[in-house]
Amino acid sequence: MGPFIFIATNRLKPGMLDAETARVPGLIEFVKTHEPRVIAFNEYVNEDGTEVAVVQVHPDADSMAFHMEIIAERAATAYAETVDATTSIQVFGTPSNAIVELLRRQAGAGVPLNVKPLHLGGFTRSER
Repeated sequence: MGPFIFIATNRLKPGMLDAETARVPGLIEFVKTHEPRVIAFNEYVNEDGTEVAVVQVHPDADSMAFHMEIIAERAATAYAETVDATTSIQVFGTPSNAIVELLRRQAGAGVPLNVKPLHLGGFTRSER
């Protein structure tokens, strides 16, 4: 059984890259402090500053469920301030039905949710 990996791609509201860039360090610190099981949590932006991807690595689906619970208020704030819409979600690992429903509700209707539940092999290194 491999790690549970979540990748969400979000379109930013026009002109909100600076605000998103300012928001991310607080989010990272919050996750680092309140979610000790999270293996990795990273956000990337495309070259033209219109789209971000959040990449999370959890030890299991329960860690992701806890993350979604504890981060709900911050996610709502992000959607109100900087994020226009989620454009795609990828999940690697087996999510519970509750996680799938939460993801669908948060992302909205019509957002592709691609799940690859079967881990064929691999490894995860910790930071050196």
